[in-house]
Amino acid sequence: MQLTADPRVFPPSPPHDINDASIIAEHDWAAFGAVKEMTNHWDRPGWTATTRAYYWMLTFPEVPALTDHARRCQSALRDLGFDEIAEDGLHLTLGRIGHVDEVTTGQLGTLIAAVSDGGPEAFNIQAVPLTASRGAIRYSVAPWTPVVHLHAALAAAGTASGLPSRKPPSILRPHLGIAYCNRPMPARAVRDAVRPLRTLASVDVPVRRVQLVALRREGHAYRWDVIHQLELR
Repeated sequence: MQLTADPRVFPPSPPHDINDASIIAEHDWAAFGAVKEMTNHWDRPGWTATTRAYYWMLTFPEVPALTDHARRCQSALRDLGFDEIAEDGLHLTLGRIGHVDEVTTGQLGTLIAAVSDGGPEAFNIQAVPLTASRGAIRYSVAPWTPVVHLHAALAAAGTASGLPSRKPPSILRPHLGIAYCNRPMPARAVRDAVRPLRTLASVDVPVRRVQLVALRREGHAYRWDVIHQLELR
């Protein structure tokens, strides 16, 4: 899968090596270095208190090393006043399937059957040095290749089920957020706060399953109901 540049995503261009953790981390940090002002993550057209949408996500309830690491970073960054992601809310978004009121039960059943037939293999990633985007503080992750391949397999199953992916695998930028920006503010302040945390050791994260969820917003947090859990081989 060839990743392509696209101004709709962050970073707009992919790193030249999508498997080398140090290259990915430096690429993400350099991209954030070009950001002058943070934006309000929650200021998103189309999302309301009643919006519900189906997504494919990776969640990490059984990785205490990740939740402990995230809590340590959140504590160090608390003076920024961001909306921290709870330990049971840590996730890596793979792609949106569609709004709940636009997808039928039959379509979901067809999609689940399609992905369950010879699903992708399990893999490991690392949460590598902390960085940020325009609207969140997040980990870079590495390597990207198994995440991209999983996204491509889910997207292919969606297309075959009449539920094409809203974003193609070619513009996927895997990341794992820990806090959302809730107001415009200078990005320099965020860089100054995050920089000391970039020396912390990375965290190994096993990926053994992917979840199809119905996502909603509750205040300044994302919550979801699991519709289907696909165990990876």
